[in-house]
Amino acid sequence: MKIKSMFSMGGLRKRWLLNTISVVFALGLVCVLAVTASFAAYYYSNMESDMKNRAKTTTDFFADYINQSYNEYYQSCVTYTQTFENKNTLELQFISKDGDLVASSFGQWAGEAPNTPEIWEAVNERVSSTFVGKDTNTGERIMAVSCPMIYANGEVIGVLRYVTSTRLVDGQIFLVALVSGLVLLMVLVVVMISSGYYLRSIMNPVAEITEKAKRIANGSYGVQIKTPYRDEIGELADTINEMSNKIAQNEKMQAEFISQLSHELRTPLTVINGWSETLLADENMDADTRQGMKIISSEAKRLTEMVMELLDFTRMQDGRMTLTVEPTDIRAEFEDTVYMYGSRLAQDGIQLNYLDNDEDIPEIPCDPKRLRQVFLNILDNAAKHGGEGKRIDASMHYEDDAVVVRIRDYGPGIPEDEIPLVKKKFYKGSSKARGTGIGLAVCDEIVEMHGGTLTLENAQGGGTLVTVTLPAAH
Repeated sequence: MKIKSMFSMGGLRKRWLLNTISVVFALGLVCVLAVTASFAAYYYSNMESDMKNRAKTTTDFFADYINQSYNEYYQSCVTYTQTFENKNTLELQFISKDGDLVASSFGQWAGEAPNTPEIWEAVNERVSSTFVGKDTNTGERIMAVSCPMIYANGEVIGVLRYVTSTRLVDGQIFLVALVSGLVLLMVLVVVMISSGYYLRSIMNPVAEITEKAKRIANGSYGVQIKTPYRDEIGELADTINEMSNKIAQNEKMQAEFISQLSHELRTPLTVINGWSETLLADENMDADTRQGMKIISSEAKRLTEMVMELLDFTRMQDGRMTLTVEPTDIRAEFEDTVYMYGSRLAQDGIQLNYLDNDEDIPEIPCDPKRLRQVFLNILDNAAKHGGEGKRIDASMHYEDDAVVVRIRDYGPGIPEDEIPLVKKKFYKGSSKARGTGIGLAVCDEIVEMHGGTLTLENAQGGGTLVTVTLPAAH
């Protein structure tokens, strides 16, 4: 089970194991083959040497009978084979120069005459010859040694042939190969287990470093990695810890700067808004001046909204954003927001359609001011980024004990690679619209504080669909 789990893991662990095991297996397989081949050569060489020595001894013994007549000689061969002592392990054959079986230690009915190449080599070349292979008659794997028997006149009158089965030797060779294979398997298991322990000593701290690095990447600045190692892994952890601290310090300085700047901007913007409203109340103002004052008032209000976003962002960063929760008629809040913002969008030629329904939507515990801020921000984003579609649809439904708000524009949509990033702070992507890039981040935080979710996706047929889900009970 442990070995199986090792191979089921991916990444560096899998690559390390596969590379290590493949190298060890390849080297071990070469060793197994080399050992098996060495033992095979040793066993077969000893068997061949023993049979050649026997053949030479027997032919030397029969040299005394060579001067006899052919019939007496052949009768001596028959008599010798009948009294052959090692017939349980060896077969002694006398073969004529024409390849006929004259006598065999297996008896008169020993079988057909053999027809292996070493017989003819012994007859023709007048030297001892060896054959290893399958018997042409029985199909059994054998080793045969043939030695020529030369008559007094120098004529080869026959062949003395020793034959034995290689079954026992092949069994020994197979046993050597099996033992070598088991040793290789044990080595592989030991290598895998030792590699597993070694990899855990590396991968476990790497996994912890990866997890902490992901948390830092997701905004948990200041997170520290604890590791007992003082090697390269320890140095990597120390480097990431230092980076985390510096990012946390920079974030704190940035948040303090934004907070101070936002507070400093509120006073002059309040003055500008107040005086622009006062001056616009003057009925004697000429048309050009009035148009200019309207522009000043509009831009001042836009700057005020940006400052409020920045203040909300700093509160969110510092954990100071709070909710004033009370039972709220969320449908009424949403409809008021839609109708109020719809008249503003109509001035820009954008039609805001509220898809009304007769569903019974209960009151929910929430902060109405914060949720109105969320609805306004989403509608404003739909107008800025999808306004060229000249249409925005808004609806509210009660689904699975939750209030679901959907706002869709008919603009160009969001590039697929930017969808996971649009809710991150200061991210504007390829959009050319004005803004700070923190509105959606603040909205996402507010919705999460209510226990809900805010999702963005490309709608079928074009445009962007924003879905806000709020639980009915919190």
